[in-house]
Amino acid sequence: MDNISRLMFAVVMAMAYMAMGAEAQNTTMAPNSNATMANVTMAPNVTMTSNVTMTSSVTMTPVTALMVNISMAECKKSQLCAAKPPDCDPAVAGSCFFVSIKKSLGQIFSFQLRGVSSGYIAVGLSKTSTQGQNDTTYVCANNNGKVKFFTALLDKGVLTINNKLPVESVKGSVNGQTIQCTFSATVPNATATRSIDTNYYLSISNGTFNSVTDTLGSPQAILNSDKAVDLNDPNTTVLNSLNSAPSAFCLSQALLILIGVLGMMML
Repeated sequence: MDNISRLMFAVVMAMAYMAMGAEAQNTTMAPNSNATMANVTMAPNVTMTSNVTMTSSVTMTPVTALMVNISMAECKKSQLCAAKPPDCDPAVAGSCFFVSIKKSLGQIFSFQLRGVSSGYIAVGLSKTSTQGQNDTTYVCANNNGKVKFFTALLDKGVLTINNKLPVESVKGSVNGQTIQCTFSATVPNATATRSIDTNYYLSISNGTFNSVTDTLGSPQAILNSDKAVDLNDPNTTVLNSLNSAPSAFCLSQALLILIGVLGMMML
């Protein structure tokens, strides 16, 4: 074998050796790739976070049919009442938002709530004039023509359903967009020993309701009492702070506009 032949043979052997090395390297890399894929397949374990949806499986309060219209007959007799418009009759068709509260026993109070909404109506109890600080809220929602009842906490404009507030004897009805419900509730911190413990700022609101996800939209205030009212005193008159007189700023703006119009008329 001459030198050229030896050289060609050496080149061929070297190329064959390199090819075998590359193949061996590819073979050893494959298990690592499979191992990586095996680690990636562990990702489905992340689906364990779906257990968070268990929060939506809170026990729902049973609701029976309310067969009569809510009445204002016992207002200032045995029931504390609040309404918008003031003194509107909840038994008459129309846009009347109404709540009545009657002391039953100890911390237990009977509620009647009536309002107009395609979503929900709610009555809230707050210990402070700055409402929306984990306020106790009772919600009656229009669930495809039937009432669905929730207890919730209102904090910074967001209603969070918890259904942990003691409530019983819930009845409800839906007629178009008119929602009515009655219930008995154990009001937190309300005792028979001190009247201050039954003093609350009272509110009525409504909002949207998603019947598929049981999601409550942000409440729109209909009535906010101008002061804390004693739930145990049926003679209490509830004034709506939302009906307060126009602010000084609004009056000054109106005055400026009036002066401007008069000035133009004099030119």
